[in-house]
Amino acid sequence: MKDILFIIGSKSDMDHIQPAIDLINEKKLTHELHVYSAHRNLEELLDFLKNHAADFKVIITAAGLAAALPGVVAAKVKNPVIGIPIVSGPLLGVDALLSIIQLPKGIPVATMGVGKQGVLNAVYLAERMVSLAQN
Repeated sequence: MKDILFIIGSKSDMDHIQPAIDLINEKKLTHELHVYSAHRNLEELLDFLKNHAADFKVIITAAGLAAALPGVVAAKVKNPVIGIPIVSGPLLGVDALLSIIQLPKGIPVATMGVGKQGVLNAVYLAERMVSLAQN
């Protein structure tokens, strides 16, 4: 079982989340990175989660604008899900933040801040979750 599944909504999000990948590698956490959009390839995302979510302890998701990805993932898995709002669009990530933080009851997502601190805090929180899962 790997520690972290990292899902981003678009390849263009890679620049935003690179500091998280670097920190994951520095901390020697095992991980995989996948690109799935909740809007553009939903069926592929759902198929992947159905077949592989149980292979990971924690899932980190990152998305901008409407940021449906974290909520969709949390609705379909039992894993803890961390959502990162990506700085993008005319609202500079505030729309993504509100989308992630305002999910309905029963769809929990630990929501990080907008920007680099949110990207890094997602890894620090995932590391704590992974350490609890090992005890």
